[in-house]
This record gives sequence, C-alpha cells and structure tokens, in this order.
Amino acid sequence: MYVCLCAAVTDRQIREVASQCAGGDFRTLCRNLGIAQQCGKCAPAVRLLFAGDHEPTGAPPPALG
Repeated sequence: MYVCLCAAVTDRQIREVASQCAGGDFRTLCRNLGIAQQCGKCAPAVRLLFAGDHEPTGAPPPALG
C-alpha cells in the first residue's frame, strides 16, 4: 500500500529500507527514500513503520491525516 503519495513509496519499501538501516534514524530513512519531504502527511505512518511495525501482518497502515 502506498504510504507516501508524493514520492510513490509503499509500506513494503519502507520496511525493507528500515530493516537494512539498523541503528539508522528516521531522518536518514526519509532522505534515502525521498519521503516526508514535500507535504509531510505520511510522516506519522512512516514513523510507525520505522519504529518496528507493531501492526499484525495484513493489518492496514494507520490512516493518513
């Protein structure tokens, strides 16, 4: 599912990059994917995904503003 419409980035892409940047931070993730750089409405959902994706598998991501 698309999380950042401005950069056309999906939750899968965010999870993949987040898992590869162990010890990285949110800003680095955003910079690497080009997300949360324009309107910023995706930032809360991206933060949740980056924080460890505590949602059960198959659950929809949080509503985007």
